[in-house]
Amino acid sequence: MDRRHLSILGVLLAAAVISGCSNDKPVGYQGYVEGDYVYIASPVAARLERLLVQQGQVVEANTSLFELDAEPEIAAKQQAEAQLSAAQAQLSDLKLGKRSPELAVVQAQLAQAKAAQEQAARQLKRDEAQLAAGGIPRSQLEESRANEAIKAAHVRELSDQVEVARLPARQDQLRVQIAQVAAALAAVRQSAWRLDQTRGTTPRAGLVAHTMYREGEWVPAGSPIVRMLPPENVKVRFFVPEAIAGSLRTGRKVKLDCDGCPADLGAVVSYISDQPEFTSPIIYSNDTRSKLVFMVEARPASAMAAQLRPGQPVGVTLLQ
Repeated sequence: MDRRHLSILGVLLAAAVISGCSNDKPVGYQGYVEGDYVYIASPVAARLERLLVQQGQVVEANTSLFELDAEPEIAAKQQAEAQLSAAQAQLSDLKLGKRSPELAVVQAQLAQAKAAQEQAARQLKRDEAQLAAGGIPRSQLEESRANEAIKAAHVRELSDQVEVARLPARQDQLRVQIAQVAAALAAVRQSAWRLDQTRGTTPRAGLVAHTMYREGEWVPAGSPIVRMLPPENVKVRFFVPEAIAGSLRTGRKVKLDCDGCPADLGAVVSYISDQPEFTSPIIYSNDTRSKLVFMVEARPASAMAAQLRPGQPVGVTLLQ
């Protein structure tokens, strides 16, 4: 048990112990209010541009709390979007094959080759007729046949090039480029998320307990900027003797009494410690057989919890 518990215990259990010295069994215990705080931070390191709430302010859920300098994140998002556009354009280009001007060049070459092949075919026909009439030697005819065959092969080559130019890129190239587009899209999403993190909001309604930075200060990544206390995180902590702790169960109702609180303020036991603690040595009781106490926590309804403040002393009465 730490010094804080000992000092609080010594002050807050005094009323219960005094009643024990009078041989009357105590019906209530002294406790105090505590809270489980929620720390709102940003994973982005930046300068605090605007602080939109003040300490002690009660805010609703999804209320804007702060804004960090977003210029670097805006630039990063624009860069990621440009890289995504470039990757998508390259993928579209790979799916279409060669550009129209490039295809037109190959088609023009094919037309020239066809004209040359037709010319070689007519010359071959004339040479065959001349050979039959004895006007040319056979070697000239063989040369014309070879020339026509070469021209025909060139036509077939260029025809294949036209077909290839119309084809999209190979499947392996397409898969690589599709992966690049997916990576660029993920980068856009990440940059958009980081940009959104420069604006802090509260996930739940509650009390702004503390603000850790002022406008213009540099905030490291992950450093809390606002400390919140939602009403459902308010609890009352008190200590009961060992003999009472054995009969307590979670869910049991208790009545709370404090200065300025409504008469019907109640709570429900939510936790009973399984570790005993020693009472402060300044507390004495003649009819207490053990100095062991157990810490108990009770949570009031959220609507009532907003009226309590951490550190506030309260009286706790166990209800049947």
